[in-house]
Amino acid sequence: MAEQDPNPFPLVAIDPVANGQNEWVALCLRVEKGADPQGLQAVFGTPDLLAAIAPLDGLLMLDNPAALTPPVLALMPANRIGFVVGASSLAQDGAARRLTELHELGYRLWLDGTPPITLPVPPALRTIARDYVRDALPASRPAALFGPHLARSVDSIKAFGECEMAGFDWFSGDYPLDPAAAGDTNDGTSRRRIMTLLGLLSRDADSREIEQQLKQDPALSYHLLKLVNSAAFAVSTQITSFNQAISLLGRRQLQRWLQLLLYARQDADGLPNLLLPLAARRAAQLEALCKQAGGDRDAGDLAFMTGVFSLLDRLLHMPMTEIVADLHLPDHVAGALLTRSGPLGNWLRLTEAHPSSQELEAAGIAPADWWNSQLNAYHWAIQVGRNV
Repeated sequence: MAEQDPNPFPLVAIDPVANGQNEWVALCLRVEKGADPQGLQAVFGTPDLLAAIAPLDGLLMLDNPAALTPPVLALMPANRIGFVVGASSLAQDGAARRLTELHELGYRLWLDGTPPITLPVPPALRTIARDYVRDALPASRPAALFGPHLARSVDSIKAFGECEMAGFDWFSGDYPLDPAAAGDTNDGTSRRRIMTLLGLLSRDADSREIEQQLKQDPALSYHLLKLVNSAAFAVSTQITSFNQAISLLGRRQLQRWLQLLLYARQDADGLPNLLLPLAARRAAQLEALCKQAGGDRDAGDLAFMTGVFSLLDRLLHMPMTEIVADLHLPDHVAGALLTRSGPLGNWLRLTEAHPSSQELEAAGIAPADWWNSQLNAYHWAIQVGRNV
C-alpha cells in the first residue's frame, strides 16, 4: 500500500468577482482547512500564482485570522491579496486585535456576515461582505467611502439588482447563469454566422470562403480584427485583412476564437457578457484535465469545445438537445453536453461546481492537479475577458 502524503495539497474553491459593469475584478478563494497555515503556504507558494491571476486581485476567505502567520503573509503582498473574514471570528480571543494589525499592514479586509450585536467591531472593519442566501442585507446602505462592498452567492439577476440597490459594488455567484442575464437574443445574426463559419472550418473549407462569410458581418469582423491586434497575440505589425487574420491565427486557433466569439457582446456599447469568461474557463480547464489524463491534441480540442458549448443553452435560450442536433457533434461530446456522460461529461460536471475531495478522488484527479487546472483555466479566462 502506498504511503499517504501527510500534507496533501488542499482543495481550493474559486469564485470570480465582478463589478456592476460585468468586469471581473478579483477571484475569491476558499482553501479547504483554511485555518491550517501549511495549506495556505502550499497554495500561495504556487510559482507565478499572482502573475497567473493578474491583473485581478485575490480575496482569501477565512474563518479565523490566526492562520495568517508571518510565513504565510510573506507570500501575500498587501497590494494583491485581501481577506474576507467571517464576522463570527470576532468572538475569538485576539481576533479583533489581529485584524486591526492586518489593516495597519495595508491589507484590505471585508467583514463577512452580520457581527454579533454584543461584540464591538474594530474601526478597521468598515468594508463588508454578505452572503445573499444566508445573510440579511444591511438595513442601511454601507458607506461607499469604505467600499467596494461584496455580495456573495448572488444567484439571480433579481438578487443582483437587490444587492446593487443595497449599496454593494462587487458581486459573486451564479447570477450570470440566470437566463434573464443573456438579454434579448432575437437578433442572432452574428451568432448564426459564427455557427456557419464553424461548419466551414470543420470541413476544411477554402480560406476565401471563410473570408467571404466574415466580410458579411461587420460586428464579427470588428471583433476578430480587434482580437488579433490585441496584446494576446503581440503581433509586430497591424493586421488589416481577414486573410492576414486567418493566416496569423491558423485554422485550429481560429476555430477556438470563433467558438468564444459566440459570447461576445453584440452591441459595441453594451456591457460585456459574463458568460464569456465562464465559458473560457470551463473550456481551458477541460482541456487541461484532458491533457493530464493523457489525451492527445485532437482530444484536447474536443474537450475545449465541450467547455465552450456547455453554456450555449443559457446564451441562446434554446434547449441543449436542439443545439447539439444543429452542431452535429461527436457522440461523446454530445453525451457530455446532454447527460454529462463519459469522462468528458464527468470533468464538465466537476467544473460546474466546487467538487469535494471524494468527487475528485472518484474521478482520479489529485487536488494539486485540480488546482493547476484551475489556475491555467482562470489565467486563460482572464485574458479572454480582456481581449474579446
